This record gives sequence, C-alpha cells and structure tokens, in this order.
Amino acid sequence: QVQLMESGGGVVQPGGSLTLSCLASGFSFKSYAMTWYRRAPGKDRELVARIGETGDRPRYNDAVKDRFTISRDNVKNVLSLQMNDLKPEDTAKYYCNGEYTEWWGPGTQVTVSS
Repeated sequence: QVQLMESGGGVVQPGGSLTLSCLASGFSFKSYAMTWYRRAPGKDRELVARIGETGDRPRYNDAVKDRFTISRDNVKNVLSLQMNDLKPEDTAKYYCNGEYTEWWGPGTQVTVSS
C-alpha cells in the first residue's frame, strides 16, 4: 500500500525558513520522479518543485526559484523541501506526490504570517 506522509509545516514569520519532509513507503521510491505541490485557500493546486529519480534535474515554480530547494534520500525514502525567505503568499498546504501518479499524502500546513 502506497503511503506518503508529509511533515515539517508550521507557522513562521516572513523571511523565515522551514524544511518539509515526505516519508514514502509501499512503492519503489527510487524509481519515481517526485514533486511537491501546494494549495492555498481558494486557489488551484500548483506545482512547487520536481526532482528526478536520482536527484537530478530539479525544477521549480518561478515563484519559489532561488528560495526553495528540493532534495531526496533514496536510502531513507524521504523527499525534502527546504524553504527559505518565506513570504505570506507561500501560505498553503503542501503535498508530496509521485510524478504522474495519483498518490497523495494528507499534506502539511505552512502559514507565513507576522
């Protein structure tokens, strides 16, 4: 059974940092490119970042480029998202996902507010 469990969200002030993690199980993690998505209240889900199977070819939404870093550990089956210089517009629920799958975790809430 595929499971994705996000963690690391919280409330942070503008300019602060958070690191999100996603623990994957039930599938061959190293065989899938992985993504982070987010959904803000009243908005559509949007792709935040994507990373290849071996950690190569990271891609970022223009809104987070140069502030967020996606990474993965194929031994521990963990996907991470380091988020720096957070802005109020980054407030959303963040989800990890196997690319081109319908596998989703419950998400973790990130709130950026002073």
